[in-house]
Amino acid sequence: MKALSANRLIDGDVVFWSNGSGVDQFSKAELFYDSAAQDAALEQAKSQFTTVVEPYLFDVAKQGGIFVPVSYRERLRALGPTNEPTHGKQAQGGHEIAALAKAVGGGHTSGRIDLLRKN
Repeated sequence: MKALSANRLIDGDVVFWSNGSGVDQFSKAELFYDSAAQDAALEQAKSQFTTVVEPYLFDVAKQGGIFVPVSYRERLRALGPTNEPTHGKQAQGGHEIAALAKAVGGGHTSGRIDLLRKN
């Protein structure tokens, strides 16, 4: 299962795809169960180049009774900005934000770590 993320062009904020447009909260994101729906959503998001940039799909899984991003990077984007917990998406609180903050999963960082070690 996947969700789609992009950055809003006007302010750079992270958005998640839902019914043809970007929404601020991951909990409102549309989930795509098959590759045809995933491909269609990605193409639709790419066609909205005047409102969002760099759309891409990412894996989600069920944890704590709700769906959360599998990768650490996407969980951070869903909570962000993470520099101060009293503003941004995480400041809104609620069950979904708490579940995102506690979620665990593969961070897909081994390739980046290997790349850093080579430099």
